[in-house]
Amino acid sequence: MLTMKAAVLHESGSPENLKVESVPVPAVSVGQVLIRIKAFGLNRSEVFTRQGHSPDVKLPRILGIEAAGTVEQAPGGEFRKGEVVVTAMGGMGRQFDGGYAEFTVVPDHQVLAVKTELPWEVLGALPEMLQTAWGSFESSLELKAGELLLIRGGTSSIGLAALALARDMGAIVYTTTRNPERVAFLRDLGASEVLVDNGAIHDQVKRFVSDGVDKLLELVGTKTLLDSLRCVRKKGILCLTGIVGNEWSLHDFNPSAAIPPGVRLTTYGGNSQDLLNMPFNELSQRIRAGTLKIPLARTFRLDEIADAHRYMEQNQALGKIVVLP
Repeated sequence: MLTMKAAVLHESGSPENLKVESVPVPAVSVGQVLIRIKAFGLNRSEVFTRQGHSPDVKLPRILGIEAAGTVEQAPGGEFRKGEVVVTAMGGMGRQFDGGYAEFTVVPDHQVLAVKTELPWEVLGALPEMLQTAWGSFESSLELKAGELLLIRGGTSSIGLAALALARDMGAIVYTTTRNPERVAFLRDLGASEVLVDNGAIHDQVKRFVSDGVDKLLELVGTKTLLDSLRCVRKKGILCLTGIVGNEWSLHDFNPSAAIPPGVRLTTYGGNSQDLLNMPFNELSQRIRAGTLKIPLARTFRLDEIADAHRYMEQNQALGKIVVLP
């Protein structure tokens, strides 16, 4: 029996609950692809699951909602052995074992072949992060060149990717950070204005633009949503995409009082098909060429998965955290 190294979560709790073990390489059948994982990005949702905030995830489970690697087997012939691929979401690391391993098996309809010369640590950072930012703009915010976008939660990995993509699309971008020491970093990445977020920024926004911003990407979540709604102009759009503020619901929510007249409130979640439908290859080529700059943070090895989770929990990263098996 062939075995592989994997980080298995047997019970929720601290980062040390992720146990690196030797487990069987998963069997693959027609309609599936066995991927030899070369890199995977770390995601906040995986931290939430490890902490015990995903009751629908049955343990033990190999976490990880995305991966980049090469095709090891594709019994249905949809992919060639050795072909570079990425995959994300679609139940990975939740309904079935995911990317925290040397191999994973996923349905063939959620695998994207990639033509790229990006190093693995860069390619592994991109699937979920790029798709979430791109999908928020295309599907929910309908972002257009010349519009004023505010990113709330700007130093998260998705916030940084969104900054790069929005500027590339021709938008004017304001962004936020809770740490004044990160203002210069965000300006260097192209933010027109950086707001220091103390939980209530609508007065700051109105000093820059009296009637509010055209579009707002909410990545902090329900913790700041009510204040964010006050930052958007009439006929503008707010998209709730992230929950990095660790609060999942609003208490005593009165929509008629909370949502200013004419402001549109929507959400974005994304799925595996959205990854396949976005211009992933084009964007990865521009990242390779240096014309689209998306910051990456530290790279860890699979044996260091507990350290990687701790690093994310402590909010030390400025960019995507990537793990190499």
